[in-house]
Amino acid sequence: MANFDIFDTIEQLRQTDEAFCVATVLRTANATSAKAGGKAAVTKDGRILGHLGGACVQRAVRTSALQALASGAPQMIRVKPSERVVNMIDPDGVQTFKSGCPSGGTVDLLVEPYQHAPRLVIFGESPIATALATHGALAGFRICVTEGAEGNVGYETFAPGAITQLGIEARDFVVVASQGRGDADALKAALQTDAIHVSMVASRRKADTLTAKLITQGLDPVRAAQLKSPAGLDIHAIDPHEIALSILAEIVLWRNTDKRKEASDDEKRA
Repeated sequence: MANFDIFDTIEQLRQTDEAFCVATVLRTANATSAKAGGKAAVTKDGRILGHLGGACVQRAVRTSALQALASGAPQMIRVKPSERVVNMIDPDGVQTFKSGCPSGGTVDLLVEPYQHAPRLVIFGESPIATALATHGALAGFRICVTEGAEGNVGYETFAPGAITQLGIEARDFVVVASQGRGDADALKAALQTDAIHVSMVASRRKADTLTAKLITQGLDPVRAAQLKSPAGLDIHAIDPHEIALSILAEIVLWRNTDKRKEASDDEKRA
């Protein structure tokens, strides 16, 4: 690994859309090839870029990295000889992994997930769509807008028929703000993504009519029932910017509620 710099590697990974973890050796005891301060990046497909120690440590780090990426929370782990492992959680609360390596050493590591900000995917070229993109960018979301949308400079763009190419994840947010221009196609594409939270700028009656039609075309009724319409919190919004703020407020509420639920689930598992 001549001329390898872990911080350059981390920065290169940050420029991609892929989540990854950074693993740092905190402490070692007895003979081990790992050294305190050692650091590596761990990709979603399990590649370890950097040096953390032998194969036993690497296996534990890969497992922990997958858990950290799934939960979004950092993990402290300990790798120590099998004969010294009594429980998989040590008395100090650290998750423990068995090591069969001949070195007989113990290694403590911190595994931290790095995830990009969630995407805010906006269908439509309406004034509300434009305003939502502006406010969403200020709030730190990665904005994806329909090709041809006004003011899309600096945003990722997509064609509604090629929405799968975005690789939308469950934690992303999708808003249909087409307002009468290709509503059915936009809604169908939005509900076919993996995003948990999908909303539509439309009356409940209109949304029900469109989803009923999509169900006859094969859309899962359970998925259709997850649609939130009208989009946004009821703040008596009137103009496009006020409506956009109400939608963004609802998205922030969803995001923070999801985070609290994930933290609560982690506490229960611990």
